[in-house]
This record gives sequence, structure tokens and C-alpha cells, in this order.
Amino acid sequence: MLVKKTEKLKGKRIALCVTGSIAAILSPLIARELRRHGAEVFAYMTRDSRKILHPYSMQFATGNRVVTKLTGDVEHLKKFDAILIAPCTLSTLSKIVNGISDNPVTALVLSSDPERVIVALAMHKDMYENIITRDILRRARDYGYEIIEPRIEESSAKIANIEEIVDITIRKCYNKKDFVNKKVLITLGATIEYIDPIRVITNLSSGKTGLSLAKEAFYRGANVTIIHGITRVNIPRYFKKISVETSEEMLDAVLGNIRNHDIFISVAAVSDFKANIVDYKLPSGREYYLKLIPTKKILEEIKDIDIFKVGFKAVYKEGINGIISKARDMIRKYNLDMVVVNDISKGIIGSDETEVTIVTKDKIVNISRDKKIVVAEKIFDEISKSLKK
Repeated sequence: MLVKKTEKLKGKRIALCVTGSIAAILSPLIARELRRHGAEVFAYMTRDSRKILHPYSMQFATGNRVVTKLTGDVEHLKKFDAILIAPCTLSTLSKIVNGISDNPVTALVLSSDPERVIVALAMHKDMYENIITRDILRRARDYGYEIIEPRIEESSAKIANIEEIVDITIRKCYNKKDFVNKKVLITLGATIEYIDPIRVITNLSSGKTGLSLAKEAFYRGANVTIIHGITRVNIPRYFKKISVETSEEMLDAVLGNIRNHDIFISVAAVSDFKANIVDYKLPSGREYYLKLIPTKKILEEIKDIDIFKVGFKAVYKEGINGIISKARDMIRKYNLDMVVVNDISKGIIGSDETEVTIVTKDKIVNISRDKKIVVAEKIFDEISKSLKK
């Protein structure tokens, strides 16, 4: 039984086309992951892909009959919300670009709107870097096909990881497109402050909430830049990302980028204090007393910048009146449009779930405990409503 992650692809029909790359062994996993987000998946396979992967594997993964040849049923004329070729070989892409329809995959693609097609490449590195391949990719993009570039590893241009492929498919199909052409800047993760060259002060922030928000913005069409400290999540390569360590580095990165964006979301757990760092390793086995110095507040430094600003506030065992009071104080003090408050006493740090209270100047919304990616969607629903006022 599939464990559902979200309903972002609910009601969407996706054709998963499999071609003759060894990466075809990942296609059943891609199909299952698409279904975990609510999609109905139909597999199309070329002859060469069936030498690597049996159609029964794709039938089990999709729950639907697999198309392996062109028949009188004209399956290639069926309409889908997205057509995902994963993996896509150079041979298949070359046929498509040159209008050759000789198998179920090429026939389906060539009878469909190029804007619905996603191509996840996989081939040998030398092939990928060849000048002719470069021209084929340029032509494919000009026609409107979306290309997911491969990962260059071990002399191969390997297929992108499954998470990236699924995320880009969600973005292609997602019904909510209210942040298209918006530029969103998000901070996430934990900053560190050095005590000596190898010891630091930090916190337990995982970066999961921030990444969930970044993904939600991406799904809804935004261009997202992430400024991140230490995290326990892998940040997909489709984001522009800036890595920092200390609170001062994060502040500098925010100040250097914020004016180029429409929305700023401050999710990172930025250190409130720093120590007087020494330039040598402190000997062990002795007592030391640290003098902690307050760090600059990022929200204070950007309060006069005129973009939509969202702050996050962590509280500990506060009642709803205390939460609202502290959030409203932040809104006034830092000139924020919205504050999202979470109670860290409820075991949300590092968890895949959270619960929050959203506070604006004239509105309070309580979001009950749920997966962080689901809560992120609800937070962006409220941002969208606020932007429309």
C-alpha cells in the first residue's frame, strides 16, 4: 500500500515514458513517488527499455496496463497533464527533435503539446558534451520541452535524482500558479558561531520547514533563492543557493540579495549570541567561561526595505494570547507583513511535522499539526491572500 505524501498531483494523469538506458531500473520508483503525491501514472516503454526492465515492473508500479507497442487503440493520442520521459536517451530525444515517430514513446510525445513534456536525460558523459548533442538540446528547448539536466558522475551523465524529477513534475502540473514570476528569498537552517577554530555554538534547526516552504514557492511558479546555514536536508540543485556559516555571513548574504526579490521569508534559526573567538584551539580538561555577545538581528537590519516580509518566531509553552502578543510585537518592531509562530515544546524540531499560528496585522490563522510540506502550502495560501489585498 502506498503511503501518500501530498495531494499536489491529485486528479492528474501522467505518462511515464521509459527508454533504453540502465537508469530505467529507477522508473518504477519514479512512478511510485508520483503516485504518492496523488497522480495516476501510465507507462510507455520502448523496445530497448524492455531489455533492461520488464513491463510487469512498470505495471506493478503504476497499477495500469503498460503500452509497449503501437496498436489500433491509438494510445499515443491520449491526453495527459504531463509526459515525463525518465530516463531519456540521446537516441530518443534525437528522434523526437527530428520528428521520427517509430515507437510508443516518440509517437506519444510527437502527438502532444511540447509544453507538457519533461525530459530527464541519461547518457554517457562524452555523448552529453558532444557539440551535436548540444544542438539537439537547444532545439528541444526551443520547441518547449523542459530538460532536466543529468548529474555528471563517474564519466556518465546520470539521470537526476528522483526527488528532483518528481518536484519538477509537480511544478509542471500544480494547479496553484499564483507566484509565477515572483522572486522569493528564504533563509533556512542553523547558523554557527565559533568559540575557537574548531568549536562552535549552534542550535538544532534541521532546515526542514524552510525547505518545505522553498519547495512550495517553487511548485507555485516562483524563482527561489535559498540562503542556508547548517542543515539536515539536501537542498535540490534547481534552487539558487548561498551557503553561509555565521549569523554575520547570513546577514551579509540577505543584505546583498534582498532588494532583488519580491518576498523575504526568514525561517533560519539565526544565533542570538556569539562568543569572543580565539585564534587557537582551547586546551581540553579545563573550565572556561564564555562571554556571549548579542548578534545583529537580520529583521532589524532589513525593516526599512519595502518588500513583503515574513518572520518566524519560536516560543516555548506559550498560550495563544502570548503567541499573538509576541507576533504582533514583531510585526510592529520589524515592519513585517506576517509572523509565523511555532511552539518548540511540541517536538517539532527535526520532525517532519509542525503546527503553527499565522499572525498578520488584522488576521490570526491556526494551522493544526500536519506534515511540514502541507503546512507550507497553507502558509503560502495566506501569503497569497495578503498579497492580493
